[in-house]
This record gives sequence, structure tokens and C-alpha cells, in this order.
Amino acid sequence: MEKYYPEHVAIILDGNRRWAKEKGLPQLKGHQKGFENIRNLAPYIINKGVKYLSVFAFSTENFKRSEEEVKYLMDLFVDMFKKECDKIHEENIKIIFSGRRENLRADVLEAMDYITEKTKNNTLGTFNICLNYGGQQEIVDGAKRLAQDVKDGKVNLDVVDNKYFYKYMYNELPPIDFLIRTSGEERISNFMIYELSYSEMYFPKVYFPDFDAEEFERAIDEYNTRERRFGGNKK
Repeated sequence: MEKYYPEHVAIILDGNRRWAKEKGLPQLKGHQKGFENIRNLAPYIINKGVKYLSVFAFSTENFKRSEEEVKYLMDLFVDMFKKECDKIHEENIKIIFSGRRENLRADVLEAMDYITEKTKNNTLGTFNICLNYGGQQEIVDGAKRLAQDVKDGKVNLDVVDNKYFYKYMYNELPPIDFLIRTSGEERISNFMIYELSYSEMYFPKVYFPDFDAEEFERAIDEYNTRERRFGGNKK
């Protein structure tokens, strides 16, 4: 039977620090390995026909971690965006970001803007990096923008429904078809909660640094066994 790849896949990149701890490495090395892994995995997934790949890279709550860890992660973001920009562009992948720009360092914002501009016309697939992101905050921010547009007479309230509201998310992306959270934790942790309404979910016990192409194919095999009903009855 032919394998079907969903249009929009989302991954919560969990388990980097535990991976490092089990290997007797500094926890920060786990983040480095996780970055290397998603850099290799994202093109593989998109080349399989997934049009949108969203990853939870850094939450608004992650700023509560140690200053050393936050700085290390931000340095990794800048390094990856700058070093990998040309290669990602050659791969015809479009990079976008979801999240708030507040609290991000100037060099992080500069690197984000550069790679976004460089890849904006690419067409193979879209890689959505959720950075300084919170799902509840996305809905609140969207509701505020919608309320302002209604107040300004730009939007008639009668046209607003659950589908129309997608226009007010950080990026107007289609609903998520399949969520993968690595490490075995079975929760969504405030990640794209509006877009996840009818998503299938999969929670492999493997830590993200070890979640390779083979593990992804195993996840897709599981997805292909699911029957999506969207709240309706089985046919």
C-alpha cells in the first residue's frame, strides 16, 4: 500500500538534555546535537512531500532557564541561520518564524530576518520555526489584531469563523495533520494549540537527537494506520 505523507507535520523537539545526560555529556551538548539533527531531518521530511514542517524550537517559558543555557541556544540559532542559509536556499526550502520578537537579541532577529528574506520565494516546502513561541499567546495576539481590524472597519464580524481566524495566527498555515513529540512525554506544552484541533498525535520514546529518518518513517507508518474523523462518525 502506498504511504501517505500529511500536508502539515509538527514536531516538539524534546529530550535533548536527557539524551546528553544519559551519555555523560554536558546538557548543552544535547542541544547542539538536536540542532544538527533537525538541520538534517527537515530537508528529508520536506522532500518526502510534506509541504509544511513546524518545530517547537524555543518557547516563551524557556527564558526561565539558566542564563547560560539561554545564551547558548541563542548563539546556536544565530550560527545555524547564518551558516546554513545558502544551503537551505539551494534546497528550495522556505523558512518562516512563529513567535514574538520581543526579548530576542538583536543578532538573533537579524539572522532570522536574513534567512526569511533569502528563502521567501522558495517553493519545495515551508519550514516553520517556532521561536519565543507560546500557543495561548498566539491566540491572544491574534484576537487583539482581529478586534482592532473590526474596530477600524476592516473586517465585518459576520465573516469571522474558526477558519477565518487562521488569518490572525502568526503565520497563516493550514491545520496540523500530525504532531510528533519525542522523548515519550505525552503533552502538547502550549504548542500551536489552535492549529492542533484535529491533529493525530504520536509520542515515540526516543529522544530527539536520535529521532532520525528511520524513526520518522516509523511515525508515518503509524499515521497511515489512523482514521481521521474530524469529530464525525466512522464511515
